[in-house]
Amino acid sequence: MITIARWTPFRELDAIERRMRRTLEAIGFVSALLPAADVYETADEFVVELEVPGYEEKELSIEISDHTLKISGERTETKEAAEKTYQLRGRLERQFDRRFELPPETDTGRIKAVFQKGVLEVRAPKRQTAKAHKLEISKPARSEPST
Repeated sequence: MITIARWTPFRELDAIERRMRRTLEAIGFVSALLPAADVYETADEFVVELEVPGYEEKELSIEISDHTLKISGERTETKEAAEKTYQLRGRLERQFDRRFELPPETDTGRIKAVFQKGVLEVRAPKRQTAKAHKLEISKPARSEPST
């Protein structure tokens, strides 16, 4: 069976971002452009885990649109941090925006998110598919002849 998937640029952009991050890390720059993420699938759901240390729950935002999961974060810079002259900055930026493409079988109406110990965990359940079953063929009911 062939599945036709709609093309979205997010998959390619994510791959480019990962290659850039590895390149910058290899030459000694610490890339803190986007938070690290793990995306995996279980029998019943798809899970996205995003590491966002230093962010509070109220500074994070989750949006779902047409099977695209968008996670954003924005925190204000403290006055103390604004007065510093950094030699190296390896922490996450003050603002980020990360997108993940969810498979078509995701039940986007039942997605849940939990934030604990600097990790945002988004769980997207799979739709329940109808299971095949046998159906018996019945004979039409006989009608009595009219007299």
